[in-house]
Amino acid sequence: MLGTLLCGGLLGTPLATPAAAFVAEAASPTVTVPPVGSHGFPFLAAAEDLGSFGYTESEYFFSGTATSYAKSGLWTPDGRWNVRASGTAPYTSRLLVRRPADPARFNGTVVVEWLNVSGQLDLSPDYWFERDELLRQGYAWVGVSAQAVGVDGGLGEIKGLKGWDPARYGSLVHPGDAYAYDIFSQAGQALRAPNGPDPLGGLQVRTLLADGESQSAGFMTTYVNAVQPVSGVYDGFMVHSNSAIAAPISGELADTLRMPNPSRIRTDLPVPTFVVLTETDVPGAAAARQPDTDSVVRWELAGTAHGDQWAYDTGEPTVRKSAGRAGPSADCAAGSAPFNDGPGHWAMNAALRHLADWARGGARPPGGQPLSTLLRDPATGLATGGVRLPDVTVPTRTLTGARDTTGSGVFCGLYGARDPWNGDADTWDRHDDGDPSDPNFPPTAEPVLSRLYPTHADYVDKVRTAAWTSVDAGYLLPEDAAAIVAAAQDSGIGG
Repeated sequence: MLGTLLCGGLLGTPLATPAAAFVAEAASPTVTVPPVGSHGFPFLAAAEDLGSFGYTESEYFFSGTATSYAKSGLWTPDGRWNVRASGTAPYTSRLLVRRPADPARFNGTVVVEWLNVSGQLDLSPDYWFERDELLRQGYAWVGVSAQAVGVDGGLGEIKGLKGWDPARYGSLVHPGDAYAYDIFSQAGQALRAPNGPDPLGGLQVRTLLADGESQSAGFMTTYVNAVQPVSGVYDGFMVHSNSAIAAPISGELADTLRMPNPSRIRTDLPVPTFVVLTETDVPGAAAARQPDTDSVVRWELAGTAHGDQWAYDTGEPTVRKSAGRAGPSADCAAGSAPFNDGPGHWAMNAALRHLADWARGGARPPGGQPLSTLLRDPATGLATGGVRLPDVTVPTRTLTGARDTTGSGVFCGLYGARDPWNGDADTWDRHDDGDPSDPNFPPTAEPVLSRLYPTHADYVDKVRTAAWTSVDAGYLLPEDAAAIVAAAQDSGIGG
């Protein structure tokens, strides 16, 4: 059991420094292979042909005794939070593993994603945002069913893994989200030192990165601040789209109000944390802004959304393969603006590569300027400041992190909006709060592309310059810059 071996930190004795935090030397949980079940494949199995990328997909159960934590001493906004052991309970959860079929292709880094359960079932948003970088660079990716809703179900039609396929998942046991943090620690342990079948098939782990987006990022913030100092399991953290307040250590939603507001990332850990925020997130996360340090870097991305067209298109086939019509839906009102199709995935690719290198002792990633979602360029409707990739430095449409949600479902607002510049011909071009390009009075006409880019060659040259400037600044990967330039060349924009 992990918790019983963490001694001083769990007993409430403050650790002298993060370097004195206990390395996770606890016995690994037991790893087993699940039964085939009625569907014949795991929930959230990839819809794409992973074999065409040289990857395999498999699933494992891991089980043991998990520890819950409670606050020890006063928790303040600086994130230097101490914990003590609060309870123990048996559990059995699962790992969804995607890894290179050829061990020679493995780059040594495993990305362990805390699966998101906002939709009342397991989802993997950061796998979808980062998929190109993961698969082309030979990472292993592991999704962890860390939370009770993913296992047992909640308000949704699908009652968790156990309800989706009782024959496969009926033996899973989740004692509640107070234990989710240690379950996530033990997932890492199962990958580093498997007790049973090896989920990674013998791949030698060099770097273990923890990753969480949105709701999971709130848990990731608390994990970094309170649990990593006593577990020492992970080598680095990706905190994508968190808010100013971290998830409660108790796992109880009602205790969120008892968490420090704001909840910043502690800066005294020997492992790095990369915080990436979209336009959608900044209003709710700005209170937790903090200067970059040797162990914490924060990007705020202009022209991006919490969920976007890329993540939707990448993940939707997988969600429908498992959940069908019962999967969560954006449910945006008919006739409203389309989803943001901005540069969020390009930035996440770069952030992931930076984090992997940083965690191995490489250079700290470049910092980014704060984003302003209130001070927008009146001519384009684009936010000012932040990390700015070619979609916003050589714009062809308005990209925002917010949208008009009148008549829409609860998730619609997470997808932001895009507004093509076509002479205000769209139904949403109303020059009011629902108009992405022109949300404020008095009316401003949309830009005219032929005036911005008199020739196609002029447009392509501007995109090429912007793309390689972003590469030089560290915000864009060369492979993605080449893809952006190729798309510009294939477009009809200009003249």
